[in-house]
Amino acid sequence: MALIDRLFGRNKTLADLNTQELRREEILLQKDRDRLLKKAEQLSEEKKKIFDRGAAEKSTEVRRALAVDFEMKTQEQLQIARELNLRNKELMTVSRLRMIRERQSRSRMGGRLNITSRDLVRITQLIEDDGVKTTAYADQLDEILRIGTEIDREALAGSSVGEAGADLLDIWKKMDEGEMNPEDALDEADRVVRRRASAEEQQ
Repeated sequence: MALIDRLFGRNKTLADLNTQELRREEILLQKDRDRLLKKAEQLSEEKKKIFDRGAAEKSTEVRRALAVDFEMKTQEQLQIARELNLRNKELMTVSRLRMIRERQSRSRMGGRLNITSRDLVRITQLIEDDGVKTTAYADQLDEILRIGTEIDREALAGSSVGEAGADLLDIWKKMDEGEMNPEDALDEADRVVRRRASAEEQQ
């Protein structure tokens, strides 16, 4: 797996990397994820054009060819989706560890992250498992890091999708299902995020 090969194919392990090294890896992963997102958007546009052309086309032979093109684009989309799931989990892993490192630095808790080889194997398995989506991975990764590191939970909470983020995901889901129009959804998302932020400040 690309991330593990890059990070463990050298003298330093993931637990030894400092904040700057983790940040560099994070930037590389973000760029790769952005490239995949752009490709996914491009495929969606291409599929729509193929579909619209097929709907307007009367020739059976042309429609058959367009159907093959549409199917190929769909297969490519599925592959991109798998890669995005992988990249998101890789990025989440590095981001979590960077924030932990920064937290340690601010609290003057230096030293090596206490991540065992067993933890690394488990993290690798979770990243490579296509069936483990980002949300489920976040929960399991947080649990591994809580067990394997002596830091407070605030550092982990800061790098997770918070309650406002979860509400935003729910709003997008409602839009997908046609329960909310884009204008109302954007207003609601803004209200939710502001309300959550205000509540957190008052705690």
